[in-house]
Amino acid sequence: MHELIERRPLGTSGLDLPPVVFGTSALGNLYIALDPGIKRRIASEWFSHVKPPVALDTAGKYGAGLALEMIGRLLRDLGVAPQDVVISNKLGWKRVPLVGAEPTFEPGVWKDLEYDAEQAISYRGMKECWEQGCKLLGEPYRPKLVSVHDPDEYIGAAIDSIDRARRVQDVLEAYRALGELKQAGEVAAVGIGAKDWKIIREVSRHVELDWVMFACSLTMYTHPKELLEFIDELRLQGVGIINSAVFNAGFLTGGRYFDYRIPDPVEDAALFSWRERFLALCERHRVKPSDACVEFGLSAPGVSAVALNTSNPDHVLANVQSVVRRAPREFWSEAKADNIIDASYPYPDQE
Repeated sequence: MHELIERRPLGTSGLDLPPVVFGTSALGNLYIALDPGIKRRIASEWFSHVKPPVALDTAGKYGAGLALEMIGRLLRDLGVAPQDVVISNKLGWKRVPLVGAEPTFEPGVWKDLEYDAEQAISYRGMKECWEQGCKLLGEPYRPKLVSVHDPDEYIGAAIDSIDRARRVQDVLEAYRALGELKQAGEVAAVGIGAKDWKIIREVSRHVELDWVMFACSLTMYTHPKELLEFIDELRLQGVGIINSAVFNAGFLTGGRYFDYRIPDPVEDAALFSWRERFLALCERHRVKPSDACVEFGLSAPGVSAVALNTSNPDHVLANVQSVVRRAPREFWSEAKADNIIDASYPYPDQE
């Protein structure tokens, strides 16, 4: 696949990324504790199908630091040179001792963990998360990209306007710390990732960002005009864009969860109807639903990459192939005619 992968600039950050960024939550035992041998196969597949540098997205929250530990260990085992990997570390959660039988930060989500995690979104918290993350990765690897992890959730937990203002200030102070890391040459670029794109827009009015990561926002199912205008604004400013959760947490391609919740067949009847029509369209044109979602997710000018995750090493190649496959023009024309995607959306069937 190497010769088919065309790298794209991440805005004006000076970094080029392959169009697929590999998520690493599975290395932190998300939903299931994977065998170490499977984790090694996943990492090996990354470098088998994408010419280095390979891009990885991780976070201290993933398995309370377990994903970071595994990344460092696997890269060393595979003999990967530091310049052959670009690591993005989302900061905001730090490892702490596990007191009870289960972690408290996301009960039931992470399996067989030896540590807990606590949120630390503040100036001091960012510095602590950065230092801990580097220690967990271990030499010679260091993240080149950093961001505040899910500031939308942190701000959204406010109990009133006063509390919200305090939380927004915490986020801005966190970015002050990240800015200092960049000024010191510790990292190459500072970004933000969130499921609520409007929080990204709010923060971007106060912070000079190098890149953003949208989650569950720019997908075949949801692509509001207001978001597209903001994406174009970011592009003109030289801010790079990574698109994540382009399947709306798996639902669009047949999964149970939509944006990390289980939709109700009655209350969310329109959502289920949309999926039925989308899957039927894919079948008529012999297009893999996942390929269509990825192509759409990469279609807007300014989007550098999509972030894709898997716990199955045999699926890594399919993820890489999805960024180079193209549906026929007729597929996109019919998608617009059937109101599967907005008829005014100018991509991806434009030359």
